[in-house]
Order: sequence, then structure tokens, then C-alpha cells
Amino acid sequence: MSKAIGHRQSAIGNGVDHKELLKKVRRIQITTKHAVNDVFAGQYHSTFKGRGMEFDEVREYVPGDDIRSIDWNVTARTGAPHIKKFVEEREMTVMLVVDVSASHLFGSGTQMKRDLAAEVAAVLAFSAIRNNDRIGLILFAEEVEKYIPPKKGTRHVLRLVREMLSHQPQGKGTNVIPALDYLNHVSTRKNVTFLISDFMFSDNYERLLKISARRHDLISVVIGDKREIAWPDIGLINWHDAETGETVLVDTSSKKVRNRLAFDQTRRAETVDELHRKAGIDTVRLFAGEPYDKQFIKFFRQRAQRR
Repeated sequence: MSKAIGHRQSAIGNGVDHKELLKKVRRIQITTKHAVNDVFAGQYHSTFKGRGMEFDEVREYVPGDDIRSIDWNVTARTGAPHIKKFVEEREMTVMLVVDVSASHLFGSGTQMKRDLAAEVAAVLAFSAIRNNDRIGLILFAEEVEKYIPPKKGTRHVLRLVREMLSHQPQGKGTNVIPALDYLNHVSTRKNVTFLISDFMFSDNYERLLKISARRHDLISVVIGDKREIAWPDIGLINWHDAETGETVLVDTSSKKVRNRLAFDQTRRAETVDELHRKAGIDTVRLFAGEPYDKQFIKFFRQRAQRR
């Protein structure tokens, strides 16, 4: 006798329970506060330092100043040496490109992939506004389903979190090509883009990925679940594919079957990592129900060392 295993339903469900939604938004805000205040903010700032330097003021020269900074026009006009002072141009635009396809409505433990994606996006968004950056959002499945232009402020970030949690996708499948193409059209200046997805698709998106990586500072955040790699021995199950609607009978009591499924998923992950490495894109791999702070801190530190 087989066991029916489908995707877990979101806590929001097929309709939006506004009280539950508000509770969930508040819970994410509280959960991410520690990470933002104590862990992420400093690492974020040292990793993403802005677009460059901008002019601040002219002041009198003092011994030890770089003579290459002397403003000769002001010096000639005043009769005393003056230098140009520059400060770091801190403000950036951060885009969150988040996959909301049906494959994210799965979780073998306490958290679904969709909820992890929303929580990670919230941490990145709160870190961005703490550093006075603007943050925008693109939700996609088979097509781009929602775009919220970049803005600043806590209220704006909370709106983004609400949209991620409450959005009911029109499409079940995944196609990253329209999302990357849309990103490149709405973001004319270089920005920091986090592409958050489980990357469970077979699109030939290598060319557009490389184009996007040249235009923006693109980082992939791969969302997964450990049970997608390590299947338990629970006998015959009906495995339901949430994106295609297909159901297949899987004999998990067979070690050969479990090893084959694990091999397929591992090979998929290696293919994604290699594709992104060739495009010059960093990858952060996270699993639902598990802490993610160490992986992100490692990523931030590696990025900061390469600057």
C-alpha cells in the first residue's frame, strides 16, 4: 500500500488569511532582527560598499594630504592650497528576484522552501535599508508576475515581505529567462541582484545569465530541502510534482532507487554551481529548516576579501 506524498500547503493557503499573514510578516520581522542587527549589517556593508566615490567638499591643505587631491582652481583663487575631499557613494539599489513557482511549496520539516526564500529575502532587504540602499522586488514563475520598484524604508520592506508571502502564482512552472530579461530592462544602472530560487528547471539560460552578470552584481541563492537529496526509507510513495501535476510511484525501500534519486539531485546541484561559476556568479546554498547565517557570513567574508 503506497503513501501519498504531495507538496505541503503554505500556511497562507490558497486564499489569503490576512490575520495569519500579518502574524507571519511580524514573525519574520522579529526572526530576522537579530541577524540584521548583530550579524548581517556589518558584513553587508563591508561587502557592498556602493558605486564609488563622490565629491564632498573643498578644504585647506594640511601636511600629510595627498597632493594629487589639490584643487588648483580654488588654490589659485584663494592663494592658499586646498584639496578636494571625497566620500564613499554609499547608496545602492538592491533587487530581489524571487522564484514563486509551485516547487517551493514543499518542506519535509518545519519550514517550506517558499518560507525560507521569504525570510532570506527579508534579511537582505532589512540589511539594505539599514545601509540606506533602495530595495526592489521581482516575483516570477513561468513569467514575471509582480514588480515592485526599489524604494527605501521599513514600511516598504514589510510590503515586500507581505507580497512574497501572500502572492498566489498564476503559473506553476519555472522559467528564469523572462525574469532576467525583465531585470535588465527595468534596471538600467548596475545594481546588486539576489536571484533566489531552487533552480529546479532546465531552461537554457546560460547566455542571458552571463549578460545579467555583466550588467549587475548578480548572486544566486539556491533554496533546497535535504529530503530532496537524502530520501528516507518509507516504502512505496506517490511522489507528486507540483509544477507538472504528474504523480509517480517511487519505491523508497530500494537503496538503488534512493541512491539514484540522490545522484540526480546532486548532479543537478553541481550543474547549477558550475554554470554560475562560469558566469562569474557567486552561489549561496541554503536548506529549509536549517540556520542560514553561517553560510551568508562565509559568503560576505569571501566577497569582502576579493574587493
